[in-house]
Amino acid sequence: MSPARVRRTRWLAGSVVGVAVLCAGAAAVATARDDGSAPAAASAPRTPSAGSADAGFAREMAVHHQQAVEMSFVVRDRTKDEDVRRLAYDIANTQANQRGMLLGWLDLWELPKTTPAGQEPMAWMSGHGHHDEHAGGHRGGGHGGGEAGFEAHDGALMPGMATRTELKALGAAEGVKAEVLFLQLMTDHHKGGVTMAEGCAELCAVPAEKRLAQGMVEAQRSELDLMADMLAARGAAPRP
Repeated sequence: MSPARVRRTRWLAGSVVGVAVLCAGAAAVATARDDGSAPAAASAPRTPSAGSADAGFAREMAVHHQQAVEMSFVVRDRTKDEDVRRLAYDIANTQANQRGMLLGWLDLWELPKTTPAGQEPMAWMSGHGHHDEHAGGHRGGGHGGGEAGFEAHDGALMPGMATRTELKALGAAEGVKAEVLFLQLMTDHHKGGVTMAEGCAELCAVPAEKRLAQGMVEAQRSELDLMADMLAARGAAPRP
């Protein structure tokens, strides 16, 4: 096959994938108001309030995902290991797409994308009964208050997020040291993300968002197993 024909074939394949992604995103946004069980004209739109779990999860998980994307791009420049670079690419791609969906829903609901002034991080999880003692981050308060007692520390705004100090260390590391630190930070990040997604799966009211949250739980738990294996292969382990 000629080089020109190969390029045309690859362009067409990429176009098909792009259209499929756009259609999937449009379908997800369309279902953010209704679960599809009844005709749109026959069912009232389910528009969450600014203080709802749906809005809180969308706002804060968008911030949480953004840091995962940033860390993934950092480590891709700090190592030549193809396994780590592939994992970083997958995380960046997946979480950037999910972040777009979350922000798109906030636009659809005509709600702010930032947490209201004076509201504590994770306040939307105050009714969540699950408490993951292994989730990363810094918390105040006691058991039974969900994650509403979370206290931001050194730029870590949600459970599992890396601090500014840790991000600086990742940017300065190279090779295996960078790989281990990335895997440890991302392990903490995923644990915190799982806690938040489980909260939405329990508390959110919009069916499409609940499904997205449950999908996050399953995917990130699978990546946690993978990262544990990758750390072990480098003579390291997740942080306590």
